[in-house]
Amino acid sequence: MAYSVAPSSSVRVRTVMVTAGRRMLPVIGLVAALLLIWEGSKLLFGISDQRLPHLGDIVATMFTRTQGGNGPLLLVQMLINAWATLRVAMGGFFIGGLLGFGLALLFMRMPILERGLMPYVIGSQTVPILAIAPMVVVSLGRMGAEPWVAKIFVAAYLTFFPVTIGMLRGLRSASPQSLDLMRSYAASSLQTFWKLRLPASLPYLFASLKIAASASVIGAIVAELPSGSSEGIGVMILNAAQFYNSRPPALYLAILVAGLIGVVFYGLVALAERLIVKR
Repeated sequence: MAYSVAPSSSVRVRTVMVTAGRRMLPVIGLVAALLLIWEGSKLLFGISDQRLPHLGDIVATMFTRTQGGNGPLLLVQMLINAWATLRVAMGGFFIGGLLGFGLALLFMRMPILERGLMPYVIGSQTVPILAIAPMVVVSLGRMGAEPWVAKIFVAAYLTFFPVTIGMLRGLRSASPQSLDLMRSYAASSLQTFWKLRLPASLPYLFASLKIAASASVIGAIVAELPSGSSEGIGVMILNAAQFYNSRPPALYLAILVAGLIGVVFYGLVALAERLIVKR
């Protein structure tokens, strides 16, 4: 009689680490290639440090102190402001996601509303966010709203559209055979939604949420520019741009940190998808 021996915890941990390492190899290779292209371009084309600083100079800038040498490290200040932007992006992501989810449900239940409102939903995304953000900031400011309210509003504005489209497509992705089976069981509309439509829509929902995560970060950064905010990575980008002639690496560092915010937020949504969606 054969017995199966369960792998020990150390073996499982080692397996997970090896798998994660193999998945990270393409990412590490791509980053290494980008670094080589960066430095190689400076060497081959003679690009000046004013236009494209060395990577070593950007790293060195991280560890310079702000406020005339009496403040925190620039990297620490960047991360503090990045967290402020990420908080706003998460707020807009949550509100915009709920709005998009609700609109998708409404459009599925009432197709006449979809035909009437969908052109306006699509048209709302054709207006440049750079034109909308100042209007929102000024209007809400005159109403006495806090600056972070306007930032969240702009982030939510960019978030709700992909969630609406993705969720609506997901809700309609259930096969006719599955729907007929639910009807044969005399399932109610609510039961059909919870047991069939919602599970079938999750892959579409998370695909749209990944797009919305990056869009919410863009909205949060853009909303920081006209709001006169004292915190946020958008503020750091503006400040670095003002002193670009004397410290070009600071602006590149701020841009890289802004990109890191989007990557982190995308990763959090991807992690939630891995935990929730069964493949």
